[in-house]
Amino acid sequence: MGPWRCLLLLPLLALALRAQQQQFMEYVERRLTLLEERISQWHDQSSRYSTELRDFKNQVLGMLEAAEKEREAMRTEVESAAVRVDRLEREVDYLETQNPAPPCVEVDETLMEKQVATAKQRKNEKYTKLTDCSDTIASVRAMKILKRFGSTSGLWTKDAAGSSEKIYVFDGTANDTVYVFPRMREFTLFSATRKAARIKLPYPWVGTGHLVYDGHLYYIRQQGLSFQVIKFNLANRTVVDSSVFPAEEQIPVFGLSPFTYIEVAADEEGLWAIYATKEDEKNICLAKLDPTSLDIEQMWDTPCPRENAEGAFVVCGALHVVYNTRLPSRSRVQCVFDVSGTLAPEDASLVYFPKRYGSHSSMKYSPRERQVYAWDDGYQIIYRMEMKKKMEV
Repeated sequence: MGPWRCLLLLPLLALALRAQQQQFMEYVERRLTLLEERISQWHDQSSRYSTELRDFKNQVLGMLEAAEKEREAMRTEVESAAVRVDRLEREVDYLETQNPAPPCVEVDETLMEKQVATAKQRKNEKYTKLTDCSDTIASVRAMKILKRFGSTSGLWTKDAAGSSEKIYVFDGTANDTVYVFPRMREFTLFSATRKAARIKLPYPWVGTGHLVYDGHLYYIRQQGLSFQVIKFNLANRTVVDSSVFPAEEQIPVFGLSPFTYIEVAADEEGLWAIYATKEDEKNICLAKLDPTSLDIEQMWDTPCPRENAEGAFVVCGALHVVYNTRLPSRSRVQCVFDVSGTLAPEDASLVYFPKRYGSHSSMKYSPRERQVYAWDDGYQIIYRMEMKKKMEV
């Protein structure tokens, strides 16, 4: 191709390049315009979403504030309901106290005289053991203070014969309501009595000598100058039997616990009654009690003095009397009386209880656990006992 033809093509190529450049610029402008439109659309949507989010946040805050007000109102209603329940319980207790007392248990004077005569005939006879239990207390192995509950004087215990883990609490020395906790854990954790079940007894109890044994409550009722042992079924809450204790002119059994006239105790041999009379007012008496009929099977005069005695319990047929002083010091088992005669007084260990707060108002021995449940100036204490074999005389 000649030079003149190249010169003719140059203008054509320039026109073509300008046309392509124009098209490219128009394409770029269209893309930028589209991008600007999308950016504007995104901005509008973001603003709308921000507004909706702010409105939703305000709505949620309002709902939370309303829920908090409802929660406060609900808590106020619950507290008011609790106050009303407490008031209702007090009113029910008051109404129960206004109810007429149940009729007195009829006492057959002839039968009572016969029981007294029979018991006196067998008084101080040698006891024929029912079991092969030959243990006696060697020492206090351990002590555990559970808590402080109720009055300075009272009683707490488990069922001495059954397998129940319930805790029975008698607050004070005269009342008609027993508190029942389902287990030791609930009794230890909760201090309010409304956490416990309540058993309203048909007759008021006196002293701290009561006992729970094989699903029944054996408690002491005072009627004039005489005392009754009431057998109360804890399952159906009815009186199974009652008996006037066949002892004349009874006096407080423990010198340091003037509110207790009869101490019902349990050991491996069964039930016992610890008491005192004016006939031998210096020493403590012991009787074997039939848990079914409440009859007195046998009675003994013991050499254990009442003076400075604060409590007693029976272990394997041997009465252990706990002494203190009027100015509280260490409690100690200082007198042991074995009804079977297999334990000589000089062979019995002098058992000391750790000094705590005052004087024990009750001490309940559990034969299945080999420990004593004690009430000391409002403190509930467990003493675990170390045992040893009796030395026959």
